[in-house]
Amino acid sequence: MPVSIPPGILYLFQNLPSLIIPPATVAGLSQIIRNHTNLYISTWILAFACILSLPATFAMKVLYKDWKDEKDAAAHNAFLPPRVPDSTPAGLGLLRSALDSFKNGYPGEQFEGFYAQLGSHFMNFRILYEDRFFTTEPDHIKAVLATQFESFEKGPVFQHQMKGLLGSGVFNSDGEMWKFHRAMTRPFFSKDRISHFDIFDRHAADALKQLKERLREGYPVDIQDLASRFTMDSATEFLFSKDVQSLAAGIPYPHYSHLASASEAVNHPANRFARAFDDAQRVKQNMVVINEFIDPILAAAVQRKREAAAEQEDVEMKGKSEGEALENESLLDHLINYTDDENVLRDETLNILLAGRDTTTNSITYALYMLSKHPDVLQKLRQEVLEKVGEIRRPTFEDMKDMKYLRAVINETLRLYPAVPFNIRSSNQPVVLPGKNGSPPRYIPARTKVGYSVFLMHRRQDLWGPDAGKFDPDRFLDDRVKNYITPNPFIFLPFNAGPRICLGQQFAYHETSFFLIRLLQQFTNLKHVPEAQPPASLPPPEWKLASGTKGTDDFRIKSYLTMSAMGGCWLSMEEADTN
Repeated sequence: MPVSIPPGILYLFQNLPSLIIPPATVAGLSQIIRNHTNLYISTWILAFACILSLPATFAMKVLYKDWKDEKDAAAHNAFLPPRVPDSTPAGLGLLRSALDSFKNGYPGEQFEGFYAQLGSHFMNFRILYEDRFFTTEPDHIKAVLATQFESFEKGPVFQHQMKGLLGSGVFNSDGEMWKFHRAMTRPFFSKDRISHFDIFDRHAADALKQLKERLREGYPVDIQDLASRFTMDSATEFLFSKDVQSLAAGIPYPHYSHLASASEAVNHPANRFARAFDDAQRVKQNMVVINEFIDPILAAAVQRKREAAAEQEDVEMKGKSEGEALENESLLDHLINYTDDENVLRDETLNILLAGRDTTTNSITYALYMLSKHPDVLQKLRQEVLEKVGEIRRPTFEDMKDMKYLRAVINETLRLYPAVPFNIRSSNQPVVLPGKNGSPPRYIPARTKVGYSVFLMHRRQDLWGPDAGKFDPDRFLDDRVKNYITPNPFIFLPFNAGPRICLGQQFAYHETSFFLIRLLQQFTNLKHVPEAQPPASLPPPEWKLASGTKGTDDFRIKSYLTMSAMGGCWLSMEEADTN
């Protein structure tokens, strides 16, 4: 892999002219004055003036940009979003509070206070003199993702930051490169292919067998870890026709058990891979371990393709129409028909692995956690499972289409706990966003970062009703659908929207549904076990006084690229009587 340039060095290189021109101009003017007048300028005064020229020039650039942005907004009969007030220089107070909120607070709670203070769900969160717009308005998010899609991109800053993990894959590319990745991946996610449940069934059976054995030992189980191993093995087999065998490493014991450290099997290859994959999302390192697994598979696949082409043994592939995916081929088998560039293949498969593993793990974890907190919902859902599928039979695609309450439970889980709670784009040209409730339009200058949060939008009472903070799957089945969702479908975006909408959306629904059905066929009476949570994962006692899920969650949420339960989600349950 290419060596990544440290962002600090890259920033200095990109801004080198701004650092050289002001002092050079001062020095040049000093020399002109010396040559044409008798005025003597001492060396220390010249040095001081050169140094002072940098902040002076920077201040002038900031003031000019502010003036120009206001002028351009007025020319479009629009206004810039209100700026979050901060009395500290360069927004350092906001930066400090944002970092503290990220580390110690509940996701996005910092913005709740800003909403009340500014009277707007669209704001300018300026830090270090750089505008960072942020919105939870459905119409604005709709414009960013769909109606004005061409005006927004991931942008070079995001791409540089994520290149170590995502390379130039579909989640980290723009323009023609993004279209190329999207076009070659899309045919694989067909209805027939994603409803092929053999992979799910094999790994779910292994996961539930281990779940049963651990419960019989008298211990609760970290359902997030179990779901993560199930989705990791399913995703890697789906992608490469070879799974990483993370379930073979065994599942952990709770922290209070004397078996906890021994059970982690730290050096098991599957655990090393999973740990490196998680760490890479935070620090963009540990890619060596990940590549040790992927690179041999890529090399072997490329070699097979070249040998088959040379010997003209790819008759089946030649008879296949372009873009068509064969029933039993892996995603890698499919992609290799488009390119044999191992860097492109690695980037794309890692991008899909991130989405396929983390999003479904999140959905399964929080769905089961919510069922443990809401026994009435658990009973109703389990009744639907037994009525539609029974106690033993493997669920089919047709079963899932008919299980309306199951889909409602998953949707309500995704509403309150979306896998990607926060996201960002960058404007590549000036944009005017629609006003809200008769208010004037809002203006976004070119090259401005625009963040948005479906996590916060999904919890707004003005969009979802006064019970927005409550877990209630019936909101996706009763009159609240026509009252809230039907008139404004962009209030619910767990899989994004527009041209970048998640290709694996149905795959995720099917995998989550399959695992939940299989588990509820065999288990009942789910309970969360707070004492099994690592102490550092427990929320502060004062959070219990808060409204919404902040006051009811039994563990802290951590969020990097995707969201997860800090310290896992430890549940106990009873084996169902199938006699």
